[in-house]
Amino acid sequence: MFEHKDAHKFTRYQSTLGRRSMIDFVIVSSDLRPYVLDTRVKRGAGLSTDHHLVVSWVEWRGKPLDRPGKPKRVVRVNWERLEEAQVQEAFKSHLRRTFSGIPVEVGDIEPECSVFKASIAEAAAGSRGLKVLGSSRGGNPRTSWWTPVVREAVRLKKEAFRDMLSRGTPEAVARYRQVRRAAASAVAEAKQRVWEKFGEDMEKDFRAAPKLFWKTVRHLRRGKQGTIQAVSSKDGTLLTSTDGVLGRWKEHFEELLNPTTPGVDEIRPEMLKALGLEGLSWLTRLINVAWKSETVPKEWQTGVVVPLFKKGDQRVCANYRGITLLSLPGKVYSKVLERRVRPIVEPQIEEEQCGFRPGRGTTDQLFTLAKILEGAWEYAYPVYMCLVDLEKAYDRVPRELLWEVLREYGVRGPLLRAIQSLYSQSESCVRVLGSKSDPFPVRVGLRQGCALSPILFVIYMDRISRHSRGGGVCSSVD
Repeated sequence: MFEHKDAHKFTRYQSTLGRRSMIDFVIVSSDLRPYVLDTRVKRGAGLSTDHHLVVSWVEWRGKPLDRPGKPKRVVRVNWERLEEAQVQEAFKSHLRRTFSGIPVEVGDIEPECSVFKASIAEAAAGSRGLKVLGSSRGGNPRTSWWTPVVREAVRLKKEAFRDMLSRGTPEAVARYRQVRRAAASAVAEAKQRVWEKFGEDMEKDFRAAPKLFWKTVRHLRRGKQGTIQAVSSKDGTLLTSTDGVLGRWKEHFEELLNPTTPGVDEIRPEMLKALGLEGLSWLTRLINVAWKSETVPKEWQTGVVVPLFKKGDQRVCANYRGITLLSLPGKVYSKVLERRVRPIVEPQIEEEQCGFRPGRGTTDQLFTLAKILEGAWEYAYPVYMCLVDLEKAYDRVPRELLWEVLREYGVRGPLLRAIQSLYSQSESCVRVLGSKSDPFPVRVGLRQGCALSPILFVIYMDRISRHSRGGGVCSSVD
């Protein structure tokens, strides 16, 4: 089919028996065959096998093909080192300089939030630098043991291999085997040195940055979680392109979060913990702007949904559960609102409600239920129980009814409008393989991960419990 020397046709060599064969092929469809420009064997010393690599060159007309399952190369702040005292001080110093230069006059919420976010990212990057995730330059993962010594040993092995192929003498074969052993020894020694350095770094991190230490331990024990390379569409068609996978996840969570029958700003907890006095003053200023204007930045209303596999077929979206990541400054603001809401509604909530309330929990309800059953058994009284399991309860709460319930419980005026500002234009996007889908609106349900959501859910369910009780003991176990 393609004219080549015999050395570039035979795919397997058995040197001990003096045999060679052509048993490895590249298979293409008939419509792609006219675009195959060449196919040949590429002999090399990279693999310890008697087979050689078979390569085809194909002419492709159109936009570049998407590489499914390839994580996007992401450059982010090396926030893991923010636990170190020296790094924290550099971070705070940068924020002090930036905070002293902002205008005294308070502006609109969006510009204020943008400057705050950019300053934190710049301070973190300047104090600790950046970190590359995914693929490095050239598309190959970085290998810490690939040193100049190893590179030179591998180069000599390749040269000896080519010399053995061209000459074929016993001397060339013996030299190749010797150089190959030397290359293997160089790789083993380099890996050993890397592991020794890794142990020293782990010991250092255990004292200086325990969070980074335990993160590394969990990664080693668990291993790398498989990436979502393909999912099935509604009709069962397998989707493999990044755009197709993202679109399917967007469709799935748009339906899930809008039923009909490191947040998006990349600010980490370590960054907020290391803010210092000036940084906290800046965050307080931002929260005050949100409270007085009764509006919040768009990023505080946007959640990033990350699919986590549960069980079953990994290609079916329904076999994943989504966790929503919210903006951390927005969560701080929602916690402030929660502390203002709780004193108003706590005295009005029924004593039977134990979920998401301080000083009580599910175990108290189970204890009460056990005592009721014991008494009924002793006095031969009948007991009727109805256990209701609400599927995706947070995602089913109608917001307009929730606002009415809050007014009924005394949450009105600026406080209610501040809560509504978090939901007025709420939306979500899906993050898979380092890429994000287009955002989609979320019009129903409470926000997952928000500090306000538990108390709002308790209020709503307490209202339902009051109106559904017809007599006897009605208890919410949560």
